[in-house]
Amino acid sequence: MRNHTPVTEFLLTGIPHTQGLEHPLFVFFLAFYLLTLVGNLLILLATLTSSNLHTPMYFFLGNLSVFDIFFPSVSSPKMMLYLLGRSQTISYQGCTCQLFFYHFLGCTECFLYTVMAYDRFAAICHPLRYTAIMNPRVCAILTLSTWIGSSVHASVLTFLVFKLPYCGPKEVGNFFCDIPVVLSLACADTSLAHRVSVTNVGVVALLCFLLVLTSYTRIVISILRISSSEGRHRAFSTCSAHLTSVLLFYGPVILIYLRPASSPWLDSVVPLFNNIVNPSLNPLIYSLRNKDMKLALRKALIQGVHTCGA
Repeated sequence: MRNHTPVTEFLLTGIPHTQGLEHPLFVFFLAFYLLTLVGNLLILLATLTSSNLHTPMYFFLGNLSVFDIFFPSVSSPKMMLYLLGRSQTISYQGCTCQLFFYHFLGCTECFLYTVMAYDRFAAICHPLRYTAIMNPRVCAILTLSTWIGSSVHASVLTFLVFKLPYCGPKEVGNFFCDIPVVLSLACADTSLAHRVSVTNVGVVALLCFLLVLTSYTRIVISILRISSSEGRHRAFSTCSAHLTSVLLFYGPVILIYLRPASSPWLDSVVPLFNNIVNPSLNPLIYSLRNKDMKLALRKALIQGVHTCGA
């Protein structure tokens, strides 16, 4: 730290090897961002307005839609601004906020997928006691716990990363501030922060994944015990959307945080899927094969049209 001036802002270098593609990329990301906002707002509207969807499964789906609205909003607006030729700099405080909210919302979503797996386990394996197991009080406690746990998780990571001194260089090799690219700029030993962050993210992701895997193992066993093929198909169809979302969520997490060596290309491209593409797919995944959701969406849109016409 001898005679070094602390960094007050960082420079986001963006997605590597995309020079000259700024305007097509802007259109591409804007389309996905708008699709994410509209799709998740429609899901949230349907779950709030339709009495048929006032169940634990759709309560958690509504929460997921809220996080899928905020999660891409952490990095997408800033990225689209510099694709239009605006400033690529981000303040030290802005970088801190990006990293905190990225991990807060990402961890909350991870916990929420785990809670949704438990909900499906209770519905399929204990159908007669489902309403008693997943009563409103339990749903509220589970949701609040995901918020509190994620806040602690993100606070620990943010503190470890930004308690280190940053005195140059200031080029963040990504389109947003995340742990691997920010730590590489610290002018001090980052081994402790790196080990704790990898362990923290790894333990949370692995624990949640094992809980989801346990729930689905029990679910599969219960489904195989159903005598009729129609009953098995109906039971599996209630889980297929959630299982698809879980696989899409954990793939990028493993590639970014749990691989042994860093890759600048993967550090930039893989988060694009997790930040922008994945949140836009969830409304399609949960509505395409869900008759109740499609009916609720149709009713909500019809009511909206009638209200505007009046």
